Amino acid sequence: VHCFILVFSHLSFLIRTYSGTETEGQLLNSFVQYFGDSLGRKIKRMPLIEETVLPGDSLLTLPVVIIGNGPSGICLSYLLSGYRPYLSPEAIHPNPILHTKLEEARHLSIVDQDLEYLSEGLEGRSSNPVAVLFDTLLHPDADFGYDYPPVLHWKLEQHNYIPHIVLGKGPPGGAWHSMEGSMLTISFGDWMELPGLSFKEWAASKRRNIKSDRVMPEEIACYYKHYVKVMGLQKNFRDNVYITSVSRLYREKDDKGRSQQNEDTKTQHSEMEDGQKSLIKRNWEVRGYQRATDGSHVPFCLFAENVALATGTFDSPGRLQVEGEDFPFVLHSMSDFGAAISKGKLRGKADPVLIVGAGLTAADAVLCAYNNNIPVVHVFRRRVTDTSLIFKQLPKKLYPEYHKVYHMMCTQSHTMDSNQHSAYTSFPEHNVLSFKPEMKCVLQSASGLKKILKFSVALVLIGSHPNLFFLKDQGHSIGHHSNQPITCKGNPVEIDPYTYECTKEANLFALGPLVGDNFVRFLKGGALGIARCLAIRQKKKHELIESGDGGGDGVP
Repeated sequence: VHCFILVFSHLSFLIRTYSGTETEGQLLNSFVQYFGDSLGRKIKRMPLIEETVLPGDSLLTLPVVIIGNGPSGICLSYLLSGYRPYLSPEAIHPNPILHTKLEEARHLSIVDQDLEYLSEGLEGRSSNPVAVLFDTLLHPDADFGYDYPPVLHWKLEQHNYIPHIVLGKGPPGGAWHSMEGSMLTISFGDWMELPGLSFKEWAASKRRNIKSDRVMPEEIACYYKHYVKVMGLQKNFRDNVYITSVSRLYREKDDKGRSQQNEDTKTQHSEMEDGQKSLIKRNWEVRGYQRATDGSHVPFCLFAENVALATGTFDSPGRLQVEGEDFPFVLHSMSDFGAAISKGKLRGKADPVLIVGAGLTAADAVLCAYNNNIPVVHVFRRRVTDTSLIFKQLPKKLYPEYHKVYHMMCTQSHTMDSNQHSAYTSFPEHNVLSFKPEMKCVLQSASGLKKILKFSVALVLIGSHPNLFFLKDQGHSIGHHSNQPITCKGNPVEIDPYTYECTKEANLFALGPLVGDNFVRFLKGGALGIARCLAIRQKKKHELIESGDGGGDGVP
């Protein structure tokens, strides 16, 4: 512990000795580098940082901690690292009104412009206006079938660097590294790319044979991992990191206006709500552990002025919440299903695989079973004519395999006697009531009729939800509907549409699927909104410091 205190004392001395924006950024980044690499080697088990140890929390507080290292977290790190988009000299946007607006401030980067003004009147397949704006700048008129080049070019402006760290469970790319490798992405490869690095050019340089505009998840995962390296972002990334707690620190305000750190923040919070004490929010405390190569857990604690949630929604598979769902023969992921097939567990089985769900992942499972000559019983709640089915939104020419599944859903129903013993049978407008130990399932139709089916393995694929267990009340308080779990469609995180800051929690940001942007095309807008917001606040903070009126608690 004494060694640990000395490390921080030494770093504090360095930070006090030097000044200047770039120097401060470099030193804070060195602190992160030292924290992640050297300290773990010097002491076998890193003790949690105690607030009493710190000589002053503002000195050792990172401006931004990003939780999640998928495309959302990567793109945000890219912008926070100082990369700035400008209107290209020869570019003409096909939207004349937007182009006129862009010309008005051609000398400014998009990060430095009024995003609300630029996005006004734009329409697209995201409910977030900045997402639509950034998408139309990177992929003009893409939804109309055009393949126009981006109207932006990028410059690295190191003076705009904001110190940050990106924490992820696996390598950069997030959930893309664990997706089923044999399936094609729903989006075109170009739509999966991140700013500044063309996916097609990257694939060509790697001599990868991309046979179609749609690519496999494994290709995308490799691209994201390479992107972090080629853009020089590695210093900001830490892999194999698991977050256990993200909480607010508070300070007590005494009669003279001075602040005093309280010891028990949970007690303080309740007392604050009761009006017994005057408390104001301080920085975030981020706790967790990093998994070492030998499997051991190295705990850590960081302090942050701002936290950005970029976790995606693949953490917790959706569940039916019915009796018997915990039996080992009831699976909830494509990876588990693929493993069962590769191990030969379903070879020669007379009973069909039971697949529950009507989304694209369920369709992938149907295709996987079909291609492996495994009979399928497909159960879903909706009518086949339901206009909200995802298949209705996909052009047949671009997605023939999904329309093949949809055709079977419509034409090979259990009501058609001739198809009772076919390789595929659908049960539209049916709910699963329970699973039985003898590998049987009880279904109920819309009319109330019950039916018992025998199966070899069941696969429940009804979507997934983010796991925000590390937040207070599991993050239920920050959604559009308070006290309900966060979901991508039904209850996304409620944010300011232009800054992506949570409306119910200051200095907490969210982007990507957490705010309803499932497609990589649109999650990049979240990075733009957050980067602009933080850049403005950092500028104001530096102005206050230079004028000698800066605060000492690190909160912008």
